[in-house]
Amino acid sequence: MEIKVIEEKNNPLLKRREVKFVVSHDGPTPSRKSIIDKIAATMNSKVGLVMVDSLKSEFGKRETIGYAKIYENEERAKEVERAHVIERNVPAPAAQAEESG
Repeated sequence: MEIKVIEEKNNPLLKRREVKFVVSHDGPTPSRKSIIDKIAATMNSKVGLVMVDSLKSEFGKRETIGYAKIYENEERAKEVERAHVIERNVPAPAAQAEESG
């Protein structure tokens, strides 16, 4: 899996960076978690601050186009983002406790 940033925009009002990217992959479409991990590593951020808003794949193509927002801190992300986007991008602490317990 390879991620190529198409466009990066700084949004000082919302204290975040907005990124459009293309993910090239050989097998099936990569999971949201693996894309978040890769973007966080590529863009020098933490996993909890990256919110992938959308991922779109076309039939037969080995690439996915996506849009992500990288926040400066967790508090700002929780203030700005919609609840279902946060739920999708950040693993719930209760689910992690059940798995390890």
